[in-house]
Amino acid sequence: MKTLELFQLRERIALVSGGAGIVGKYLVRGLAEAGATVIVASRGYASCEVVAAEMQADDLAVFPERCDFTSELEIRALRQRLLGRYGHIDVLFNNAVARSGGELMDTKMEEWESVMALNSTGLFLSCQLFGEVMMTRKSGSIVNVASIYGMVGPDFSLYEGTPVHNSVSYAYAKGGMINLTRYLASFLAPHGVRVNTLSPGGVLAGQPERFIENYNKRVPMGRLANGADLQGAAVFLASDASAYITGQNIAVDGGWTAI
Repeated sequence: MKTLELFQLRERIALVSGGAGIVGKYLVRGLAEAGATVIVASRGYASCEVVAAEMQADDLAVFPERCDFTSELEIRALRQRLLGRYGHIDVLFNNAVARSGGELMDTKMEEWESVMALNSTGLFLSCQLFGEVMMTRKSGSIVNVASIYGMVGPDFSLYEGTPVHNSVSYAYAKGGMINLTRYLASFLAPHGVRVNTLSPGGVLAGQPERFIENYNKRVPMGRLANGADLQGAAVFLASDASAYITGQNIAVDGGWTAI
């Protein structure tokens, strides 16, 4: 097989949870442009419909589904719908994330427990239930979307004078996701399933100008990420181009974690 053909995702079925979000919509487009049929799923079905319609207008095979990823019953139901329609699921991007609460002293127990229903339990259920399908076929790629703040502590100076903050629950969830990836990679490798983590740095999404200036001064490449920066890495991890890579964390961060 020629090198560029390794990146093709033709005849692959990919599911992206939280695929209508800031990061998710870029992942969906990248996978679809590489040839995959992509299911964009979240609790907010209307947003998934909008993203799917935008992609379909560009002749991309993207379809919406509703799923509350905090519910085992709903994840199982989604799995059955996709297997009934396509017969297999080749790629799973665990991108859905809940955000609630603030910094350490500003987060209530109820907020912590609420976000962990998705960021921890929902992640576990998705990996377990869709991983089971991939184990049966002895093929598949799971990509968990974490963050640089699952790798290093936050730089709180970035947020001074802005309404932007960094929540304590986010750091916990994304750090746990990275090590869960290593566990899953070890467990699933004998069954032909690869599991890796994609950890973006800050992504440009209408943040306050002061925050953008602070961030750009801190990151070696001098800017926040854009959608295209994420798409190449996403396709790489989903495709046969990374066939011998599992248990790894790829930081797409402009050099943030290098210093």
